[in-house]
Amino acid sequence: MGASGKWEESKNMRCDRRSFATGLAGGLASLAFGAAFPRASHALQAGKNPLRLGVANRSHLYYLPVTLAERRGHFKDYGLDVTIADFEGGGESLEALTRGAVDLVVGAYEHTLRMQAKGEDLRALIELGRFPGIVLAVPKGRAYKSPADLKGMKIGITAPGSSSHFFVLYLMAKAGVNAADATFVGVGGGPAAVEALERGAIDAIANFDPVITRLQQDDAIRIVADTRFPRANYELFGGTNPAAVLYAKESFIAANAGTTQALVNAFYKTLRWIATATTDEIVGTVPTDYFLGDRAIYVKALRSNLLVYSKTGVLTPQGMNSALNMLTAFDPELSRAEIDLRRTFDDRFIKRATVLFDDPDNTSLTNDDRRPEIDLGTTQD
Repeated sequence: MGASGKWEESKNMRCDRRSFATGLAGGLASLAFGAAFPRASHALQAGKNPLRLGVANRSHLYYLPVTLAERRGHFKDYGLDVTIADFEGGGESLEALTRGAVDLVVGAYEHTLRMQAKGEDLRALIELGRFPGIVLAVPKGRAYKSPADLKGMKIGITAPGSSSHFFVLYLMAKAGVNAADATFVGVGGGPAAVEALERGAIDAIANFDPVITRLQQDDAIRIVADTRFPRANYELFGGTNPAAVLYAKESFIAANAGTTQALVNAFYKTLRWIATATTDEIVGTVPTDYFLGDRAIYVKALRSNLLVYSKTGVLTPQGMNSALNMLTAFDPELSRAEIDLRRTFDDRFIKRATVLFDDPDNTSLTNDDRRPEIDLGTTQD
């Protein structure tokens, strides 16, 4: 499965609401939101309900679509009763899925690849983040020239087996540093992470916003790798690198097509709302305890992450290859495995969601001549 075309950097790329909204619209007709949007309970035709959804450190901006979908009532718009279980790290939410404690997970796309290598069939259903949004930083004044300097360091990550952990392992592998040459410490994604860096308990930190923006505000760090913006991702990975996705076991998807579709619809509606909402509207929707004690910090962090969120909900072949190449750089087990990328993304539900968003009464979607079929070989996010 090859890369999907060349990316051309915008001459005047700005992280503003208007350009992001225009990109997401992508030719789709404008649509009014709110109470006027029809309740799409008919989409819930068959399957389990209520649902248990796992996430990790949901106050991270990485998981913003989960919080917005819940607090804006988008799950209820599609007849869903969703309970969210919050875990310390992505590895824990994955483990909860494998033992049946949750039905689906919003987490790193990489987990679908790693589990396929172990014989487990997990499928991503919609891409929520097209860039990881992970930042690697060192304390102000600490000598650092390249990832080779991570050797011997105590590195704070959100949790073992998390996407922040994978990101640092990738940087180290590219620099010829073995994973055993550094110590990894789980510091979570809240005040404890800030405190660990500022009291010198760790030598570097790989984390998400708003933690990173808080540390910047405290003048405590120097950023050395930043995947919140397109340029860094294309330099590091050669393109997009899927971040948060909704994923589930293939057996669950097959047995619960109706609820699966409804959940994808709810998240797609949320992505569309993120693209058109003002910063104040978004910040006003999230719980105040996400602010790390300062609303201005959260606002600044949000503005730094607006380009992270997916425009289309579609995982591109280039993005899937990028994620696989990242993991095989440091994971010998995965590098020896035969991975079928087509089995890591079930695109049927996002295709239907794009049509149902414009026409909630279109339940058959047969011979829909208003919209061409999405070609996953050419789609770019």
